[in-house]
Amino acid sequence: MTSMKRAVSAFGVLLVMAIALRPALAQEAPRAFIDGIGPGWRTLGESDFANVNGDPDTWTWKNGVLHCSGKPIGVRRTRQKFTNLEMVVEWRHLRPAGNSGVFVWVPDEALAQLKLDALPEYGIEVQMLDHGYRVQYETQSGKKATWFTTNGDIFAVGKSKLTPFPPLSPDGSRSFPRKELSRGTPEWNHYYVRAINGEVRLWVNGEEVSGGSGAEPRTGYLCLESEGSPVEFKNIRVRELP
Repeated sequence: MTSMKRAVSAFGVLLVMAIALRPALAQEAPRAFIDGIGPGWRTLGESDFANVNGDPDTWTWKNGVLHCSGKPIGVRRTRQKFTNLEMVVEWRHLRPAGNSGVFVWVPDEALAQLKLDALPEYGIEVQMLDHGYRVQYETQSGKKATWFTTNGDIFAVGKSKLTPFPPLSPDGSRSFPRKELSRGTPEWNHYYVRAINGEVRLWVNGEEVSGGSGAEPRTGYLCLESEGSPVEFKNIRVRELP
């Protein structure tokens, strides 16, 4: 075979491979995996948080991992308030049907004298539910779980306000995720939250899924939620924005 024939043959093989791969590449959704590394990002550790209404052993740190027993129900807040920010956090439930979340923009009045076994009446919740929670709800209630998902709902809590992005829950109060990307226990999940000028957006394991705008209030603490089941958090990082 001459060198010219070899070149033509090789080109033909590469062309066939390119055509075969093109549909697969075209089907890949754009991803925005933010790992919280770069200028302005900083890690939040034990000294960056304060207890609100938990027991001494509700929240414990070990080897960079924050463990929450889930009892009593309550929150742990950042010492600093935030207005515009980005946040990344990895989390996982340690039992099926676990329930937790991150509250954004929680004001002082929501935390002052917050009783044991209670959650703040303000904030935008970025929910963290295990898939088993749906099964548990439907088994115990005998109803279909149509008002929530286990893949990253966003909604206003109590007296806070938010206009959620579609798709919406049946009552319109929650932004339902556009894709089901959350992993069940005991796997780790990665959340990237961007909160700017009253708008909150959530990326689950690299893809944007839910959000809302027009939040009020839009300044406050970040709170991690304890709600009855053990959960772990790690690589909690934030970057303040103008």
